[in-house]
This record gives sequence, C-alpha cells and structure tokens, in this order.
Amino acid sequence: QVQLLESGGGLVQAGGSLRLSCAQSGRTSRTYAMAWFRQAPGKERELVSSIRWTVRGTYYAESVQGRFTISKNTAQNTMHLQMNDLRPEDTAVYYCAANLIGNSAYAYWGQGTQVTVSS
Repeated sequence: QVQLLESGGGLVQAGGSLRLSCAQSGRTSRTYAMAWFRQAPGKERELVSSIRWTVRGTYYAESVQGRFTISKNTAQNTMHLQMNDLRPEDTAVYYCAANLIGNSAYAYWGQGTQVTVSS
C-alpha cells in the first residue's frame, strides 16, 4: 500500500506561480512512476505530467509544456510540480498518483488539492 498527500494548492492570479508537492509513504520501494492529474468542473480527469521514479523520464501534456516542471526527490519520497504562467484554464483539483511495479495503471491517489487561477 502507498499513501499520497498533496499540498501547495491555492488561489493565484493569472500569470502567477504555484508549487505543488506530493509526499509518498508506505511501500515506496515499488514505485515505477508518479504523476499529476487534474480535474476541472464538468470535465474528465486528465494527465498533466508524469515522472519515472528510478530512471530519467518525464511527460507533459501539451497544454502545460513549457510552463510546468515536474521533479522528484527519491530520498525523501516527494514529488513536486512547479507551475508558472498560470492561466484560468489551469483551474482544477490536482491529484497526485503513483504507479507501482507490476501495475498497469496509476492505482494510488491522493485526495487532491484545489488550484484556482483568477483572470
């Protein structure tokens, strides 16, 4: 089992920045990848960015490419998402997720943190 706890959400004006953090606990040695998803009101949950845990490798959705940066600290079992040049369309609940070795999908999820960008 893995537990995930997000922090760092909040209200920011368009063009501003926020940094999200995700702390992982439990069977962290089996982590294959971690990711940030988001879900806006009335929309489906979408993958924002992901990062491989023991090797190099990142992914960004086209909508955040060049504005968001994902990073990890494997020694502290934490993951971060630096979000710059935020736009109103980035408003959503952001979820941290973990994919363990042997799983085919992200099976572990945090409770989410609200990000609101005002215009």
